[in-house]
Amino acid sequence: MPKEKISLNSIYISDRLQKSLQPVSNSALTAITAPMGYGKTTAVNWYLSRLAKDSQALLIRISIYSQNLSIFWKSVQNAFSFAGLNFLENYDCPEDEASAGFLTEILCYQLEKCENCYIFIDDFHLLKDDRAATFLCRMAGRIPENVHLIVASRNHFISDDWIVRLGGRLHRIEIEDLRLNSGELLAYIRRCGTSLTDSQLEQLLKSSEGWFAAVYLNLCSFSKSGELPGKTSDIYQMFSASMLNPLPEDRKEFLSAMGLADEFTEEMAEFITKREDVHQILKTLTRQNAFVTCLNDGQTYRFHHMMKECAFRAFRTLDDSRQAFYYERYGAWYEKYGAYIHALSAYRRNQNFAAILRVVQKDAGILLASLKPEEVLEVLNRCPVSVLKEYPLAILVLMRCMFNWKNIPKMLELKELLLASIREHPKLSEEERGNLLGECDLIQSFLMYNDISRMSQFHRSASEKMTRPAISIRSDGGWTFGSPSVLMMFHRKSGDLDKELEEMNQCMPHYYKITNGHGQGAETIMSAEAHFMRGNFVDAHIALEKAYTQIQGNGQESIALCCDFLAQRLSICMDIKMRNTFEERRKELLQGHNTTWVNIFDSTCAYYYAVTGQTERIPALFGAHMLSTVNFLAPGRPMMEMIENQVYLAQGEYSKVIGRSESILAMCQALHYDLVALHVQIQLLAANWKLGKTEQALELLRGSLSQAFPDGILMPFVENYPYIEELLKGSFFGINENFLFRITRMGKEWEMRCDQLKKEEAYPPVFKVLSDRELEITELMAKHMSNKEIAQSLFLSEGTVKQYINQIYSKLQIPGDVRVKRKYLLEMMEGKS
Repeated sequence: MPKEKISLNSIYISDRLQKSLQPVSNSALTAITAPMGYGKTTAVNWYLSRLAKDSQALLIRISIYSQNLSIFWKSVQNAFSFAGLNFLENYDCPEDEASAGFLTEILCYQLEKCENCYIFIDDFHLLKDDRAATFLCRMAGRIPENVHLIVASRNHFISDDWIVRLGGRLHRIEIEDLRLNSGELLAYIRRCGTSLTDSQLEQLLKSSEGWFAAVYLNLCSFSKSGELPGKTSDIYQMFSASMLNPLPEDRKEFLSAMGLADEFTEEMAEFITKREDVHQILKTLTRQNAFVTCLNDGQTYRFHHMMKECAFRAFRTLDDSRQAFYYERYGAWYEKYGAYIHALSAYRRNQNFAAILRVVQKDAGILLASLKPEEVLEVLNRCPVSVLKEYPLAILVLMRCMFNWKNIPKMLELKELLLASIREHPKLSEEERGNLLGECDLIQSFLMYNDISRMSQFHRSASEKMTRPAISIRSDGGWTFGSPSVLMMFHRKSGDLDKELEEMNQCMPHYYKITNGHGQGAETIMSAEAHFMRGNFVDAHIALEKAYTQIQGNGQESIALCCDFLAQRLSICMDIKMRNTFEERRKELLQGHNTTWVNIFDSTCAYYYAVTGQTERIPALFGAHMLSTVNFLAPGRPMMEMIENQVYLAQGEYSKVIGRSESILAMCQALHYDLVALHVQIQLLAANWKLGKTEQALELLRGSLSQAFPDGILMPFVENYPYIEELLKGSFFGINENFLFRITRMGKEWEMRCDQLKKEEAYPPVFKVLSDRELEITELMAKHMSNKEIAQSLFLSEGTVKQYINQIYSKLQIPGDVRVKRKYLLEMMEGKS
């Protein structure tokens, strides 16, 4: 029997493991991989606690409890906030490569300001989405030297490819680094105040194979009985026998119930268990049990996964009524504090369908969207119809979710159930009946998307019935489905443009009334775009300014981005004062923490730089053709694909344009996107012409002109004039000659303005005073060419070159001797945008 005072909760980090931890501070990513119970978390916490004592390191600890990305993201936000960094609070969880890259950019920028930052992500194996591992590896490849990622996982998560790519930025700690050898086992036993005979030590080493958890549990058993467990003991049986079974029944039930929580506070434990002695229980547990820990905030507790597993096994032995009691308490707690995903999980286990629908109604479909559609359908199918009918607002939320998930049959089925509920509900006032029926009309209107007159019928009907704003649509949410243009969304049929504009003017006030101004300004910017398309630039500019004024301060960012798209295109055609530079506007959008807005703005920049021939400045999302990695909403994708096609055209990838166009046109046909299809057809004819396919190009041109002429749409031709100039010199039967003349005249003017803009944007503003020849010479000077080399390159005399250079210095008012002047000029050149 042990004679000394036993202290099994002693922390022991072997010298060998300490050496393995030393490279963490010099590595971008440290991956600690070993099965449960090898002390991964303990080792990292020991290392970080030492760092905190010796330096001003910023420590961020993130724990993972499930594979749900939304829950994980909330843990990330909480961890950063606890560390005093609140910049992630308004960011959504990244869902694709583009938004992940955007987040990496933000993290690198913000964390670079810290002295030394250590981000510890524990239990990474629970996050089963492979994209998370890829994101971490990419981040490790980009983060500044002062930031260090530490990731603990039971499974290997870094691919061989990434191991090679990360090279020295990656440090790996494996099971052999964590496993106790005979000398370390003896040292740990002595640290705990326990004495074993040589034969017992050999038996323990053989049975545990250096596994920390098995050693700990063996010693717990030894401290109680004086004997080590038999060779056939199961680790969970051993745990239960040592840690749970000896406890009084009420204490054992407490552990069983709280094991259902990922983390919990004393207040939560008191609510869940209805016990008043929670403080004393937790104080005793954390002192006597290494598997129950209090986190750094001093308020939150968590169980080790082995403890959680055994506690859950014990929980399942409780009678059904006790299990139902605890699930109900959990659901109520999470519902009270807005943790609706957790609340739904608890109520689902208890099959409390009324509570589930109550939570769905409160959530309004926001967090519900993070669940898999089949999970929601499974609950719906088990929910009694009589209960569903009691929650008509929840039915509305579910209808909207089904539309977003493209499950239209289920949406219509829920609609019929809603109507039955309204008819049969005895306590509904006439006002609330009208509100429910009106919101049902509103949701149904999306089935008629881009048919303005049919959508308007539903909006008018809803407006007549409703006295409150809709609950299923947030007024600050996106209105354009990710499109940079309202006109592209709603111009449905050649020859109907004026009719469509009038319908928008009549329809939108009814929509605004029932959605609290959602999408306000849409009809104004659509009118401005129509003026632009017809070449009426002054009217387009006036309507654009009206739209900007209309949306000022009302949170309709998606409409503001449509204004930006038009403003950039209009700036090529006339002199207008832009509200922001591209860089200023992008920075402003980054501060809004919404990747969708940034992606839309990138599409604006991509289109502008593509049509003006500045391909080197096209944002990477489009210039490097990463569009397939972004999860765009279906109605916005054709616009994005069309803009990427324009980029391919500008890059001279004519075969790509032809190869892609058929599928884009099919999308346009399915959604009745006449204007987007016109753009794609012009891109297609330009690519055919460039590849020498004259007949195909002429045929496409005839069709495009016939499609555009009834509405007087000119600008898609004008913006592609450099590609189609020669083709337009032909004769086109049935096409108005004045229409063709306007395209040609505006195309030539547009081409000249593009050249002027490229010149202005390629140099600092002060360089506007230089002639083309002088600019040419400054470019050669920037390449560090001598006067003699410049003269040879331009077939000028060296004296002439010297005269030009002196004129450049004079015009730019650069003082000093020759060497100072040239140095100053080169510094000015490097500062060009």
